[in-house]
Amino acid sequence: MRRPHLPSRLPLDPYVPALLGTVGLAALFPARGAGATAAGGAATAAVALLFFLYGARLSTREALDGLRHWRLHVTVLICTFVLFPVLGLAARALVPTVLTPPLHSGLLFLCLVPSTVQSSIAFTSIARGNVPAAICAGSFSSLAGILLTPLLAAGLLGGGIGGFSSGSVLKIALQLLLPFLLGQALRPRIGGFLVRRKAVLGYVDRGSILLVVYTAFSAGMAAGIWHRVSAVRLGALLAVEAVLLAVMLLVTWYGAQRLGFGREDRIAIQFAGAKKSLAAGLPMASVLFGAQASLAVLPLMLFHQMQLMVCAVLARRHAGDAGADADTGAADADTGAAADAGAELPAGRVAEVSPGPQHPAPHAR
Repeated sequence: MRRPHLPSRLPLDPYVPALLGTVGLAALFPARGAGATAAGGAATAAVALLFFLYGARLSTREALDGLRHWRLHVTVLICTFVLFPVLGLAARALVPTVLTPPLHSGLLFLCLVPSTVQSSIAFTSIARGNVPAAICAGSFSSLAGILLTPLLAAGLLGGGIGGFSSGSVLKIALQLLLPFLLGQALRPRIGGFLVRRKAVLGYVDRGSILLVVYTAFSAGMAAGIWHRVSAVRLGALLAVEAVLLAVMLLVTWYGAQRLGFGREDRIAIQFAGAKKSLAAGLPMASVLFGAQASLAVLPLMLFHQMQLMVCAVLARRHAGDAGADADTGAADADTGAAADAGAELPAGRVAEVSPGPQHPAPHAR
């Protein structure tokens, strides 16, 4: 059995140190009083801008074209919004021996957010999978998450974290869905402009999320929320998330095989169906949970880096398997061609295609 090829360096998303630095900044210099009010208002505006840009950049035509592969997209949606939440609910059995109630609520919120887009596409490409399917699946998941994540949170979390209630669904509709729809409406006019400035707008996206993180963790510091989380509990949370990721990677791979999907489609399903979006989850958490968002997004931040590291190894292993299969196929084709050539030659000419040295007949001297 061939051993999986491990990359010399596991990927550390450069954004993760920036997030951790923002958390540290909030711990040392939390926004208070008027500063907290100003930061909260800026974060609200940043989230609205973020989802406006999402809507303006998402090609509706490409999304509709991808509907032709509906079985794959439905499979990814079921993994993201059905299987993940079921596992999150099952983890309630770990409360309070392994996880505290707030940590479990954060873990359950992690299970409700949509799939990633960029990293799913990148890993599917590395693994030689169906990249167009990964693009459409990630886009559909993000679009569905705008509606499904708050609805699922209202039904499954209830009052589990701070000030969250079913009334937050209206709030998220106004702050997330309305800007998204406005972006879609204005896409014919500004879509080309945004595409040409994609690199600059990437900094706007990430800067907006950093502002959300700073505001959320500043509020957590003011509420003294970190006194309730110990190093032991954090270690337990990491272990639970490792099991969660492993289960979903296995289910998406072998489940897709049982459903009759080919290798390239299975790769797209695995990377789109077993991962969660930090970029979508953080703004949603700030809207849904308010001052308690810091603890709600902690499991998501940890899971984000874990899935990057594990999926990088997995993608390279899939790529190696694809290369081995291609080499084997080429060798089989060469062997078959030689056999066919030998079969077409007259009986007395077979020796001419033999790869070994030719010996004279015993009677020839």
